[in-house]
Amino acid sequence: MGKNIRQAVDSGGGKILLPWQENASEGSSKPSFNNFAAVEYAMLWWNKRNPDFLSFEDNCTNFISQCLYAGGLPMKFAENPEHGWWMKRDRWSYSWSVAHSLRWYLPGIPFLHQVATAWELAPGDLISYSWGGNNVWNHFTIVTGIDRNNEPLVNANTMDSRLRHWAYQDSPSFTRQTKYIFWHFK
Repeated sequence: MGKNIRQAVDSGGGKILLPWQENASEGSSKPSFNNFAAVEYAMLWWNKRNPDFLSFEDNCTNFISQCLYAGGLPMKFAENPEHGWWMKRDRWSYSWSVAHSLRWYLPGIPFLHQVATAWELAPGDLISYSWGGNNVWNHFTIVTGIDRNNEPLVNANTMDSRLRHWAYQDSPSFTRQTKYIFWHFK
């Protein structure tokens, strides 16, 4: 499936060029976020890798970045991979591919806010995980559904997951010290 990212999720046939494709832009000056498009992308690619992007052994944050991009979050380019949030052909920012770096990038998004509990999340929102509870952020998921108890269900890559319970207590990485950050788009 060599289709570009938006074609994979936009039933209207709209086309957004990837940053390394001809005439690509760096995004609009007034960003917004389409939760529905991000969830559609997460449901399409949860157990496979989009060939339009590089894939990593630990792919969870790369997958979440692709979901955010599908939802319309514009890339912010920088020459230094320690800055911005972006992916080009064979280069990328740390925030695009490393959970800890993305965790520190997200507060700069004006329409994304931390909330206190998982029950405040909606499809398209995000969860950060610190397995050791030591504020080293190791994992990311995207909310793709809500169960009958009003608890979020999430999708992720690396250990590919679809509609999995948000707490991840069945994960081999989970510990009793696990901490979460809940990110809600307004």
